[in-house]
Amino acid sequence: MTTQPITFDRFIRWAGTAAIIAIVIYFINELSSVLLPFAIAWLAAYLLYPIVRFVQYRLHVPTRILSILVTLVFVIGVISLVVYLIIPPMIEQFERLGKVVSNYVEHSAALHNIPDMVRDWITQHRMEIEQFCQSDKFLETLRTTIVPNLFSFISQTAGVIISIVASAITILYMFFILLDYEYLTENWIKIFPKKNRPFWNELSGDVKRELNNYIRGQSLVALTMGVLFCIGFTIIDFPMAIGLGILIGIMDLVPYLHTLALIPTAILALMKASDTGQNFWLVFGAAVLVFCVVQVIIDMFVTPKIMGKAMRLNPAILLLSLSVWGSLLGFIGLIIALPLTTILMAYWQRYITKDTRPETTDTIAVTTEDNATNTEERKDE
Repeated sequence: MTTQPITFDRFIRWAGTAAIIAIVIYFINELSSVLLPFAIAWLAAYLLYPIVRFVQYRLHVPTRILSILVTLVFVIGVISLVVYLIIPPMIEQFERLGKVVSNYVEHSAALHNIPDMVRDWITQHRMEIEQFCQSDKFLETLRTTIVPNLFSFISQTAGVIISIVASAITILYMFFILLDYEYLTENWIKIFPKKNRPFWNELSGDVKRELNNYIRGQSLVALTMGVLFCIGFTIIDFPMAIGLGILIGIMDLVPYLHTLALIPTAILALMKASDTGQNFWLVFGAAVLVFCVVQVIIDMFVTPKIMGKAMRLNPAILLLSLSVWGSLLGFIGLIIALPLTTILMAYWQRYITKDTRPETTDTIAVTTEDNATNTEERKDE
């Protein structure tokens, strides 16, 4: 391979490209709260489009709108089934834990007469309480503590309302994207000049290929992790073994998000220890041991075998890309880390080192096949 000399013109082009990338990353970070609903909606539309297409053209549902509604009903039904397998058992375990705590407070701590004690204390110290309420110290406490906490509560309530509105906007985004999915995916390239369209066409093909690889690979990793946790928790006779394993598998669709499952695991371990009289640390230690064993299996064998093959990345690069993009772009960065890293490496090889990859032909073939399929479906419609 012959290396081209670095001229001033090439250096300026590289510097300009790097500056544009930095500016794009900056604006994405600044506008993340606005772009996040649209990004989630586009990802959801991308995932649901095969189902919508199957419902419309294979089940012969007459219109796209009705096909989208049927798909949403189906997806909501599946999600409801999963929630039914997880939430009611979790609520039952919390109710049992509440009973255990109540029994401990009443019998072990002997504090069942707390209301009488409080009433007697207030009666005895009524004068002191009145003087304190009329003092400057009480007014200062009210001004510096209670009022800010009240405004904090109001702002949190407003945040919940904004989250509900954002969810509704996300669903609307997804609906309208699915409504004109073919038009959007085929005509977005027309916003660029004709001489630049081949580049962006190749880029979109690479993005589509890497995103497909990532979704298939991460779904298989999450499925494997969920099965392993179900088996491990069943072996140690842990409460909600199957439900907790399913929850951890779903959480792992976003890499390493499943570590948050340690919180309900600790609560369930406390419930089991209180219910059976076992030592809490032994029960929780056994659950943590399952976490460690499954994580070692996933990180040492499953992820390198599946994701490394699907994304063509070394496991160390996988972890580094998650850390870097997660730090730069937050939650969006975790979602797009692996596909974006793979695309950047591919274009570095293609345009900087001039090492063209054989996957380019496959990408063009897949893109051509998809376009032919979409054309045939529109004819059927």
